[in-house]
Amino acid sequence: METIILGKNGPAVPPLCIGTWAWGDKLFWNYGSDYGPEQLQAAFTAALEAGVTFFDTAEIYGLGLSEKFLGQFIKQTQQPVQVATKFGPVPWRFTGQSVSDALTESLKRLQLERIELYQVHWPFAFLLSQETLMNTLADEVKRGRIAAVGVSNYSAAQMREAHHILAAKGVPLAVNQVRYSLLTRQVESSGIIATARELGVTILAYSPLAQGLLTGKYTPENLETLSGARKLNPNFSKEGLQKIVPVISLLRSIGEKRDRTPAQVALNWLIAQGNVIPIAGVKTAEQVRQNAGALGWHLNNDEIEAIEKATRPWLN
Repeated sequence: METIILGKNGPAVPPLCIGTWAWGDKLFWNYGSDYGPEQLQAAFTAALEAGVTFFDTAEIYGLGLSEKFLGQFIKQTQQPVQVATKFGPVPWRFTGQSVSDALTESLKRLQLERIELYQVHWPFAFLLSQETLMNTLADEVKRGRIAAVGVSNYSAAQMREAHHILAAKGVPLAVNQVRYSLLTRQVESSGIIATARELGVTILAYSPLAQGLLTGKYTPENLETLSGARKLNPNFSKEGLQKIVPVISLLRSIGEKRDRTPAQVALNWLIAQGNVIPIAGVKTAEQVRQNAGALGWHLNNDEIEAIEKATRPWLN
């Protein structure tokens, strides 16, 4: 398995990350209805079998359940696993100690003494200054409880500020986790991708399949199969789905030559951008195996260019 270094000198991880937002989350993902701990355990095992040992979670996912499940599963394996979790800068956290305390609680739920990546979940920190936040995270790197510092949903300017504060403490900013897919390419036009390259920051791409739009599963003809939040999302309207038909057709055409699905082609395109790691959210072992099919092969330059051209309307 190829690996990617997070940032300039962070941990080495696989080029695909498993997202665990749905692990224990009832609010958005209906945890406990059509999937439970057994399915999550099977998904974790399938990921390790596929060589995908990098997992992204957050203290807020499932109100801590996601971290707890991941910790339980890690305890049952001898394989090395790389964990990324996130700190939520909520209004009542306004001191450096509150940041360290949140990390302590995450480590307890994960049953770990150290994690590979600790990320700030969003840029607005209320009464907590970016200086206090980043300086505390730099101290935690030196303390040995985290290997690398990341941010999430930061603009190019916010990323540059975080990078500057950390650099003064001798710690690089390793990651910016942002929404990025063929149908959400605003991170390119807004300068986030270019700034990340300049600063040596790795992009973690969440929602890399645009909530399933890039799987080809949803078409203008099968709107009655929509459920939950997708029913309210204009991207899943008849007009929205008709707009992406040429993109899905191209992904399917490229995939058929390689015995790959549209989703696997879409994930491979992100990886081909260089220094970009897609985070594929999963609930089942089958979803893991499907996503892992994006690895072990490479789109050629003509295919990469054709996909880029077809998805230019989604740059803005």
